[in-house]
Amino acid sequence: MQLTFRKSLLAVSLLCSAVAIANPIELAVTTLDGKTFDIAEQRGQWVVVNYWATWCGPCIKEMPELDELDHARDDVTVLGLAFEETTTEDLLRFLSKRPVRYPIAAIDVYAPPAAFSVPKGLPTTHLLGPDGTLRKSFIGPITRADLERAIDEASSASIKVQ
Repeated sequence: MQLTFRKSLLAVSLLCSAVAIANPIELAVTTLDGKTFDIAEQRGQWVVVNYWATWCGPCIKEMPELDELDHARDDVTVLGLAFEETTTEDLLRFLSKRPVRYPIAAIDVYAPPAAFSVPKGLPTTHLLGPDGTLRKSFIGPITRADLERAIDEASSASIKVQ
């Protein structure tokens, strides 16, 4: 009996540790249109945070699919983080030729947001759950189908846990 109690106590302790580690991501950035995009305000939505650059071929290739995903699903919001040394004017000029409807923010490569680790390569994409926690990260090109599959898998896992 005492061994069972100890195992239960250990299980509860491990569960509490896991919950403490899975804190919601906190990030607020100013987008190119001058608005503030705050991830905390997106609770209840899946949030796709995509680090990209204008010189990155795979980044440019995935932008239309990210744009489609953002506008096809009411439960998904995409945020683009331009991770390169450039000017706002150059980014806007680039986006006038390759427009997307989701918000884009320029990120200082020397002082990137602490919410995520510095990208090890571009593109880098993070999928946040409706609770604001990081669910999955991808380094390299991603498709809409990849993200929808990851959302479905994470949703299924959440349902099984409850």
